[in-house]
Amino acid sequence: MNFKNEGAEIFIPDGSEAVQALARTTYLAVSAHQDDIEIMAMDGILKAFGRDDRWFAGVVVTNGSGSPRDGLYAEYTDAEMRRVRKIEQKKAAYVGEYGAQVLLDYPSSAVKDPKNQAIVSELKKIISIAKPRIIYTHNLADKHDTHVAVALKVIDALRQLPKEILPENVFGCEVWRDLDWLPDSEKVLFDLSLHQNLAGALLGVFDSQISGGKRYDLATLGRRTAHATFSASHGVDAAASLSYGLDLTPLIKDPDLDPKEFIKRKIEGFAAEVSERVEKLLD
Repeated sequence: MNFKNEGAEIFIPDGSEAVQALARTTYLAVSAHQDDIEIMAMDGILKAFGRDDRWFAGVVVTNGSGSPRDGLYAEYTDAEMRRVRKIEQKKAAYVGEYGAQVLLDYPSSAVKDPKNQAIVSELKKIISIAKPRIIYTHNLADKHDTHVAVALKVIDALRQLPKEILPENVFGCEVWRDLDWLPDSEKVLFDLSLHQNLAGALLGVFDSQISGGKRYDLATLGRRTAHATFSASHGVDAAASLSYGLDLTPLIKDPDLDPKEFIKRKIEGFAAEVSERVEKLLD
């Protein structure tokens, strides 16, 4: 496979031929940064883990060069951080038994450029080969600009593809903003109770981020545990680990639906639910 950026590549943990490996994909995650996949798309990783009839593949759009660094990595240049983060993502792909891991190696500035169609074109090519049933990406209420930009690029790419190869569902997932604010009727629940040792191992691979000053491993596992407990107020926990998603599929089925209006309606739905509850209890 040929990519635009010189540093881009596709890594196949089991050594299969690249196009064939990507073509077996059932679950595909498209993330902004190295380690986002392991935070937001554990549902797909678990559904494919240990199976030979289901396969998970990941796409990381940026090169990760601008990440914060401390400790061992404090003096690393951007080029050195790119190399380390690429190695870490490959380690995660091996541990998680991914079918394929694509690294597109774009700078964040390119991703945030709404006129940049090169990324959209590469995503179209990848999705056309993979033909996944499910796509996981960032949610539109995420507070990281690059994350939201990636989600918009995914939506743009899917809108340009033939209907017959579109996924059944596209989910926007949690990284830099929880989705617990969504009304329960709007939440997509991912039960991540199984293989929590694997979840910890995947997150722990990204040492440059964790020892570099951010405990993403503890924060992610803690958030999933919190969701499992606080997801329902009247009943025992139904899961030991839970994450939330927002169904972005309507944006794919209706190309005229404005992403800005789509997420605005979700926020307005939250505001209405809170207001109605307060009003009910005041009467």
